[in-house]
Amino acid sequence: MYQEYFGLTDTPFSIAPDPRYLYMSGQHREALAHLLYGFNSNGGFVLLTGDVGTGKTTVCRCLLEQIPENSAIAFIFNPKLSSIELLETICDEFGIQYPPGTTSAKAFVDLINAFLLEADSLNRRAVLIIDEAQNLSFDVLEQLRLLTNLETSHHKLLQIILLGQPELREKLAQPELLQLSQRIVARYHLGPLSKKDTGAYVKHRLAIAGMRRPLFPDNLLDKLYRHSGGVPRIINVLCDRALLGAYAQNKNTVNASTLSKAVREVAGEKKTQRNHKTTLAWSLSVLVIAVFGIVLASTYFQSTGVEDSPGLETSPAGVTELPGITSPPVPDMETDSVRIPELPSNPGTIQWPDNIPSYKSSRMAFKALFRKWGLDESKAIDSSECTFFRHDTYRCLRSAGSLKNLRELNRPAVLKLFDREGTKFYAALLSMGSKYASLVIAEQEISVDIREIENQWLGDYFVLWKTPPEYKYALKPDSESPAVQWLEQQLATIPGLNVSGPENTNTTLMDKLKGFQLAQGLVPDGIAGARTVIHINTFTDSTVPLLREKMEQD
Repeated sequence: MYQEYFGLTDTPFSIAPDPRYLYMSGQHREALAHLLYGFNSNGGFVLLTGDVGTGKTTVCRCLLEQIPENSAIAFIFNPKLSSIELLETICDEFGIQYPPGTTSAKAFVDLINAFLLEADSLNRRAVLIIDEAQNLSFDVLEQLRLLTNLETSHHKLLQIILLGQPELREKLAQPELLQLSQRIVARYHLGPLSKKDTGAYVKHRLAIAGMRRPLFPDNLLDKLYRHSGGVPRIINVLCDRALLGAYAQNKNTVNASTLSKAVREVAGEKKTQRNHKTTLAWSLSVLVIAVFGIVLASTYFQSTGVEDSPGLETSPAGVTELPGITSPPVPDMETDSVRIPELPSNPGTIQWPDNIPSYKSSRMAFKALFRKWGLDESKAIDSSECTFFRHDTYRCLRSAGSLKNLRELNRPAVLKLFDREGTKFYAALLSMGSKYASLVIAEQEISVDIREIENQWLGDYFVLWKTPPEYKYALKPDSESPAVQWLEQQLATIPGLNVSGPENTNTTLMDKLKGFQLAQGLVPDGIAGARTVIHINTFTDSTVPLLREKMEQD
């Protein structure tokens, strides 16, 4: 509402875990460094704890921006599960098929082990991320420990990241979880921001949203810190409310009275949640006082509620700098090397319709994706079948990342989204420009603001890709696969890679492949996996649908 008034390009104080807005304080850098260290270790558990709203999920999403794109990622957001439900959910998240009605832990573990071994053979790192892990029962935690027994002779096959509130540390310190605790290879506790970092945090988020002048004078930042306790989520709520107040009053900046009103409003929202017993007891107290004559017998009054109090203050934790770790670059979401007609400027709402069960969304989204590819939509798969989908010509790739990653991959995709009511559903992303995108939700195509996708998407996506002839596994140029000939022919047609002449007689197919991967921003490992093949097809196959249209000179 106030974005246009202040000249902002985005909502700077959204509580969505957007890694673009992550302010890397000393402790956030250290938390990210611990996650990266744990990810690159030989398996086990990584533990990140912190109070509500301190940025655990955002730091974790920042981690996902920095790990290899071919990693297999599984998220569990509701860990209040039994051991069997946990194994079933892990299979669902990794896309592992299992017979309906399976209730055997051994059957699930065997399927997970087979999946992990296949991923390992393709140099894919498998990561399980569990949010709100303080809610895990002892039995489920023990089952997770047993999953880390899945290993090769060199390393563990599964990396598990636990995100939770401080009580998770207390739970893991219990004697019965000693074996699990000993397998934690990296742990960090994330505290609130310091007073200095609170001010820097506000200025950082405004700068990312395009603001180059201060909207919160320096003399207000101390007050903001006192009422937020340095907790990023509370800072966001207070700043958002304060900017709305300044907009309503036609002010160019937030002043002390506007911030105070924002604090009262936020505190007042909490007070409206009083339970009935508290309200009744307070009302009875007033009645007793009235009976005993504190007020005149002839005076009748009614309570209008207690005075709002800015009682949000908490105790901040200290911040420790970690030498050598720098803030990750902010992804440039507006960098767009394409020319695509912008969609209408009346974007729709990303909301699943109430009259259709959300479990149908996966199949419906893949039908839209199949239509985009010109495939028989009756053969459409759903999200749980993606990993095992096999076709003579096409395969399904599941991954996690950002819209920037999808821009680079340049393929229509199925996204796992959450609407405003928290309903999980799937939608097909068919095209994307610099500001708007085309989504198919429940078979209805709508134009949406890209920022809305970012706010309601945690990074899970699925894409179809066209395989080379007789392609079975990731290609190595020195292998005996018949698809190697296809690889050589395709690379020979790409400008800049068709190396010839006496001075280049030693240039090998491996050199050409690594050169292509390096030019496309891929890991130059000399293995033609799904992402490498997708990028090759963009150059050489005009039949594949693109998320973005090529420019004329491409």
